[in-house]
Amino acid sequence: MGSRRDARIWGAVTAIGVVVGYAAVLLANARHFYTDDTEAQYAPMWVHLGTQLREGRFPWIVPWEWMAGNYTIEEAGIYNPPQLLLCLLAPSMDNLAVYATMVKLVFSIIAGLGVFRICLAYGARASWSAVAGIAFPLSGWFLFFDEASWFTSHTATAWIVHAWASAVLYARGRGGPIPVFVFLYLALTVQYAFPAVEAGLMIVAVAVGEAIYQRRWGPSLRLLLAAGAAALVAAGANLPGILSSQVTWRGNAKIHNDPFLTVPWSESLNASLPSTTPAFTAWWGHVQPLPMVYVAWFLIPALAFIAWRAAYDSVRELSGPILFAIAVLMWTAGPGAIGPLRWPARVLPMVALGLLVLVCVLLSKHGTLASLRRRGIAAGVLIGLLFIRSFSAAPEIVVRHLLAVLAVGALGAAAVWLARAKGVAVACVLMIVAMFPIAYAQVAAAPPTALPYNFPERRSEMTAAFPDFDGVTLQLADRAILRPEDRSITGAYGSLAIGNYAKNLGLDYVNGYTPIGHAPFAGVLCMAWDGSTCVDAFRRAFAAEPSTGRTIVDLMKVDRVVLHRAQYPNVGEHPAPAGWKWVDYPGHERYIWVLERENGLVSTKNGAIAHTVGVTATSSSSRDDATSVSRVSSTSGGRIVFSRLNWPGHRIELNGKDIPLSTVERTFLAVDIPAGTDNAELVLSWRPPGWQLGIATAVLGLVMIGVLQWVARTGRWSTPSSPGPRHPDSSAEPSRTLRPAEPSGAGG
Repeated sequence: MGSRRDARIWGAVTAIGVVVGYAAVLLANARHFYTDDTEAQYAPMWVHLGTQLREGRFPWIVPWEWMAGNYTIEEAGIYNPPQLLLCLLAPSMDNLAVYATMVKLVFSIIAGLGVFRICLAYGARASWSAVAGIAFPLSGWFLFFDEASWFTSHTATAWIVHAWASAVLYARGRGGPIPVFVFLYLALTVQYAFPAVEAGLMIVAVAVGEAIYQRRWGPSLRLLLAAGAAALVAAGANLPGILSSQVTWRGNAKIHNDPFLTVPWSESLNASLPSTTPAFTAWWGHVQPLPMVYVAWFLIPALAFIAWRAAYDSVRELSGPILFAIAVLMWTAGPGAIGPLRWPARVLPMVALGLLVLVCVLLSKHGTLASLRRRGIAAGVLIGLLFIRSFSAAPEIVVRHLLAVLAVGALGAAAVWLARAKGVAVACVLMIVAMFPIAYAQVAAAPPTALPYNFPERRSEMTAAFPDFDGVTLQLADRAILRPEDRSITGAYGSLAIGNYAKNLGLDYVNGYTPIGHAPFAGVLCMAWDGSTCVDAFRRAFAAEPSTGRTIVDLMKVDRVVLHRAQYPNVGEHPAPAGWKWVDYPGHERYIWVLERENGLVSTKNGAIAHTVGVTATSSSSRDDATSVSRVSSTSGGRIVFSRLNWPGHRIELNGKDIPLSTVERTFLAVDIPAGTDNAELVLSWRPPGWQLGIATAVLGLVMIGVLQWVARTGRWSTPSSPGPRHPDSSAEPSRTLRPAEPSGAGG
């Protein structure tokens, strides 16, 4: 009972430690968790999807949102229940910075507790497990990129670590298949490729590691079946992205290498110096001003206090973490892109995870203070290597590096003294407490993110400052030419919608933030991932499409075109295009010109039908409907062009029979109506590509996990006790000193 009590206490310490770590970060930068992609992509998307759900529409696709409206392939997590919950809550939140920070805190606590569970599963004591669990959310890349900006990686990692812990427990007969299945499903349905591959690597590493440890394959095969069941059920969330890739920016399946965000293995020698500024190519050049490769201040020096001969006895038991750490470390060094998987530095949190688990488990099992002087010298040498590597990359901040060396040395000495005098638990508390001022100092010294937006925080203030544009708006603007002084609500953000900003306002904009991108449409308007356009976009938008004679904005059924004055300084002094007029919006003349239709809104008229030749067509659907229903007639045959993007998954039926679809400019859907058609029903529908296969695989996966759970409950294929590991809750603290490692592994 005492061991379970210790696990609960240290689990609570882990959760509290993550909260305190967040507080330290926020003291250094109140907007740390509301920056870059979070403010420009994710938070507005939560608001938008939550609004769609509250209005009774499941947001598979939002047709008028051309650039980023296919949410089955965006990083939206629409098949992920926790993700849907945070979207449902988002429209009620005015301060998005506060909401994003609280959401991320919850997922960081989940991640920290997941690392805590992994360490317990491998037999670590609860105190060392808490050290690893708190250190992970404060590790370099995870803190400065995944938690600060790239939310999908953040949330997926939180589920992956729990899947890892549950996988070990299941393979060792101390847990069932359901937790493995649930956590993997959550990790695989964030709709992001990197976590899916990372989760696969983790499961394979655990399965192989357990086969090595237990000297039999049965438990590992059952684990692989449980993971396979999760992958089958999650297939419906991932098939649309795969089957739509041919029309997206991510359709290139080639493997190539480039130096951008590929991390040399030598950067591992920066893992414990808080001042590290690693040397590899990224947004800031060859030397990065952020501690991207930092893991924890104690990680490298602590290697000196492991009894390595005794630790050899744990190699088989720790085969899984060893294999995983090697695999992800190799991945960080390249290739630079493997199909949609680009920028291998994104895997650095997995390196931190593997190393923290290995070191903290080894310290727990084989930590020792025997031959203390010799070990102290070894720790000093390791700290010296940290200094040399960091100094080599950034000699101009040598004073900061020296201060970091002194801090790590002093903290390490204090931890050793406390372990001898007061016990390991007290030393672990010091190691945890030391993380918070380090995190504060790192964030306080960090430059702005590579792509700062500085969006306002309150939606009410954004809405009050912005024009009330009805209908569908196309914006032609370039975020890159915004000056720093323009990036405020009294500046450009009162008139221009960058990224997903329009979603904060409840306005219908073509422009949006998308990492996926419909390549042909982006080419038509030279539109970038953040919704920015080139100078030639204005000419292209009002140029006649050859086969129809209609302009691109007519085929899109756009009601308004907003032009960035800095990009088009004199355009408003020229006559408006035919059928359009210049409209003044007082208070916004500094940043935008506005063109509107002379005859009012067109997006609300005749549904998705944009152009007809030789056909009479009347639609009964609205612009929001994914399915467009029309009555059509044609005596001698003709064509209909729809204001719909040709995403894979569209189907068209004439009086219940399929007829072929075609495209205009590889962008707009079109259909040829046969001669003699009289008042026929024409239905243009869309379903996520592969949806039928996704349902079939989901049923198969649920059957598989049901069988595995039945087998686990009935005791069939029972797993004998594994050779050696303790129960994950058997984490009571040992004596108050680190003793020389003994064959039993007692000591730390």
